[in-house]
Amino acid sequence: MSQNSIPAEAIKSLVEEKGMLAKQLYLVHTTPTGDLEAVLKVVEEHLDYQVKLEAEGIMFAAGPNWTEDEKEWRGDGTVVIRAASMDDARKIMDADPMHSKGARRYTIKPWLVNEGKVTIELSYSTGKFKLR
Repeated sequence: MSQNSIPAEAIKSLVEEKGMLAKQLYLVHTTPTGDLEAVLKVVEEHLDYQVKLEAEGIMFAAGPNWTEDEKEWRGDGTVVIRAASMDDARKIMDADPMHSKGARRYTIKPWLVNEGKVTIELSYSTGKFKLR
């Protein structure tokens, strides 16, 4: 008998037992509701909101998605946020001017981050850093 799903808590327990990160984040895909004119009208407010979320520790990462040939942007993007629940994640995304003003719509998927690496190289002499 094949199994088509496994309870999320079972996966979380498995990776926690292995000592992996098991950090619950929310992966948001946001797409234009029409042409890009509406998106561009609110892009400054949207970016200010994103920076606010970053300052509050909610924003993990965000940015535009290019076309597969990496030559164009058609208005969509990906946002990764920290939230206490799916309901909280929706409230955070509803408050984004892109969504509250109807320029974009979004979908959210809970994402359990287990593996990966962040490297920060800091030069004491210059005070500059590289993020890899």
